[in-house]
Amino acid sequence: MDRIPPHPDVRTIGFQRVLDALVDPVRRSIVTQLSDAPEDLRCGSFDLPVSTSTATHHFHVLREAGLIRQYYVGTSRMNTLRRDEIDKAFPGLLDAIVTAARTTATGVT
Repeated sequence: MDRIPPHPDVRTIGFQRVLDALVDPVRRSIVTQLSDAPEDLRCGSFDLPVSTSTATHHFHVLREAGLIRQYYVGTSRMNTLRRDEIDKAFPGLLDAIVTAARTTATGVT
C-alpha cells in the first residue's frame, strides 16, 4: 500500500481551483501556518478551530488543489507548502494570501 497520497502536477491545476481552496479561512490558516513554519508540520500540530475529521477534509482540499504536499514519517502525516511550484505557476499569490491572513489575524489594516 502506497502511503503517499496522490498529488496533482501543478502544471495541470487551474487558478480557479486554487482560489476555491483558499476561500475558506481554515484552509488559509493552514497555508499561513505552513508558510511561517521553519519545517514541515504534522497534521496534529496545527492550531485549528475544527474537529480532526473536518481538518482532514481541509488538508484533502488543499492537497487536491496542489497547494500542499503530504507524506508520512512513521505514523505522522506531514505537510509542506508547495511554495516554489505555486510561486512559479501563480507569482505573488501565496505572498498575498499569507499577508492578508496575517493582517486579518492581527487586526491591522
